[in-house]
Amino acid sequence: MSRRPTARSSKSSAAAPDAGDRLQKVLAQAGLASRREAEEWIRAGRVTVNGAPAELGMRVSGRDELKVDGRVVRRSRDAARLGAEASVFLCHRSPGDALREGMISRLPLRAGRRFLAVSPMPHIDGGLELVTTDGALAERLQRRVRQWEIEFLVRVRGELPEAQLEALRLGQLDDGSKLNVVDVAGSDQDVEGANRWYRLIALGASGKDVRRLFERHGALVSRVQRTRLGPLALTRDLNRGQFRALSPEEAASLRLEASARHAASGSPE
Repeated sequence: MSRRPTARSSKSSAAAPDAGDRLQKVLAQAGLASRREAEEWIRAGRVTVNGAPAELGMRVSGRDELKVDGRVVRRSRDAARLGAEASVFLCHRSPGDALREGMISRLPLRAGRRFLAVSPMPHIDGGLELVTTDGALAERLQRRVRQWEIEFLVRVRGELPEAQLEALRLGQLDDGSKLNVVDVAGSDQDVEGANRWYRLIALGASGKDVRRLFERHGALVSRVQRTRLGPLALTRDLNRGQFRALSPEEAASLRLEASARHAASGSPE
């Protein structure tokens, strides 16, 4: 008669070099934290495996019981099959709307999971936000975003002369670093009184850096809005404060982006 594995034997299998996945990866895939945060939890003694304190780098299988702060971690066996579309949302955040307390609090959330934002915009600005409950995916995309073309709309006071636009295209920041600016041009958005919108495209740029760039060259910036993040873009049917799950095509594109970056990095599973 076969015997059920005991906690001791399960713990041994978790520590075996080729058994299961690394613990921090499993916690990230459960949507609880990024891998880096999970590592900190393990070091702090907040994670147990089969009742014993977890060790950094240990591997666990589906039979092992994981707990964080005494609460059981529930893992979905279908997570890989469901793919990115089951756990990723594209949001149109209003300027000044808190991301976590505002936008994310309105998203559908399964028990035991939390959303992680990929390259979030500053609180005072807004536009496209990408959030996911898949910690491993968020971590990969956070690295991949540095190579993406990112598009912003910037509202400034008055019209910028061509010489000022040329200076913006050089991408020079006050600290000596440079943005890889693809283009800066007037937007087709309506002029708002004395304000004018400009469209900027740059590789891997953050909203903070875009504001710094315009202000360094004398522009009075009142708003920065992200409209495109790599393969994903805001569309006119998604109003401020609204969100939607990714379409199958968008989810497939995002998975390809994440896989390409992961393969190139050569990082271990």
